[in-house]
Amino acid sequence: MRLAWGLLAGVTGTLGAGGALAAPHTIVVRNEAGQPVHPAAVSVFVDGTPARAAKGAQGQMAQRDKAFAPTLLVVQTGTPVSFPNFDTVRHHVYSFSPTKPFELKLYAGTPVAPVVFDRAGTATLGCNIHDRMLGYIHVVETPYFGQTDGQGRVVLDLPEGHHRLKVWTPTMGEKHPGLPFPIDTRTRTTRVTLPP
Repeated sequence: MRLAWGLLAGVTGTLGAGGALAAPHTIVVRNEAGQPVHPAAVSVFVDGTPARAAKGAQGQMAQRDKAFAPTLLVVQTGTPVSFPNFDTVRHHVYSFSPTKPFELKLYAGTPVAPVVFDRAGTATLGCNIHDRMLGYIHVVETPYFGQTDGQGRVVLDLPEGHHRLKVWTPTMGEKHPGLPFPIDTRTRTTRVTLPP
């Protein structure tokens, strides 16, 4: 029985975080002028799936060329995030955001302990040494999430059904939870338009 189920999953899709059969679903995010929105954090909330990240989950927010890389990182609640510094200068990374206030004092290389993001929301990052450095870590309570590419698209493996979609962009600010949209994965593509 186990083998048959595994073969079926391999042919028709993969198992999602909640154990339901999942298939690739494309989400396209555009603005009111029809232009692709990038970067945008996209998360899909499926009933019965865990809010916290599975053991072994990890994220990385690097510093490269005196900038955060990526500018926007999306993680699930409970995810430890490392902050490697690939520059030849030291950085002093901090966040004063209620979602996760922290400070990594002047350092080179990679701090020994990652920072665990255990609360949903958005943390705005800065560097005390380089004022122009700005980054965001958007924390979601779902295992289904991603970030749009340059065409405003993200592909997620989602179980079939009606779910809740949320889109957040840095222009919304860290206090904004993101905009909600319905999503029906019986179609293979969902297109959303963000208001001005």
